[in-house]
Amino acid sequence: ESATAFGCLMSDMWLGEFDCLSPEVFHSVLGKRYPTFSKRTQQDAQEFLICVLNELHEALKKVRAPLCKRRCVTDANASREGVSETSIITQLFEGQLSYDVTCLECKTTTDRPESFTVLSLPIPSKSACSLQDCLKCFFQQDTLTWNNQIHCSWCGTKQDAAVKATITKAPQIIIFHLKRFEWQAKHKRKLLTDICYPLSSLDLSPYSSPLLCKDTEYSLCAVANHSGFLDGGHYTAFCKHSVTKNWYSFDDAQITEIPNSSVQTDTAYLLFY
Repeated sequence: ESATAFGCLMSDMWLGEFDCLSPEVFHSVLGKRYPTFSKRTQQDAQEFLICVLNELHEALKKVRAPLCKRRCVTDANASREGVSETSIITQLFEGQLSYDVTCLECKTTTDRPESFTVLSLPIPSKSACSLQDCLKCFFQQDTLTWNNQIHCSWCGTKQDAAVKATITKAPQIIIFHLKRFEWQAKHKRKLLTDICYPLSSLDLSPYSSPLLCKDTEYSLCAVANHSGFLDGGHYTAFCKHSVTKNWYSFDDAQITEIPNSSVQTDTAYLLFY
């Protein structure tokens, strides 16, 4: 079972009996559930992370809901809300967005909640930008037209709409996925944009519900880096020790302490705050 294998890996890591550990057993167990990751080819770290979080949530969840409520729920997002499946994963990583959808014909606004564990942020520049630029781009108002029109229940027809997202529940740990891989014509390419991200005092209040303002300041605790391109590359990680507050670089079997200044890199792919 994936959760047991993950627990053994965590235990071995924190016991400190080995200079380094290879997560072979955990990788093998997860590969049986998700065959894509059993191959010896490069896979996407964000997709792997989502599979790990989902697998741990399913193994560790506690369901609290009356039976009638479970029968009534049909929508996938409503399912999570109605059934109230909680786990250590949802407690740590799950946040809530609210999408305000405004019909541009009758101006009626509806609220659409959506849970998230990873926020995939667009990169608005080819050369350099900041994490705040990526956040502004994600949370800016968007217009739905043509094939993306909504069905307005007031108008009774499909209409253009304006959509704006707001964080209504901030998770304890927020994970940002920087969308470095994008389609250009029929080809996928990697954006090598240097993204400046803060090590502390990341303020999410501009994108949050006013009721959340006191809980929206974050500090960086880990970074997953990807060097190379689509057909081949290398993943490394930076992690901040929760007790000593020192930063460490994890590069396969090589683990080294690094200064704060080295945590900022143009290969950052996943940010954990």
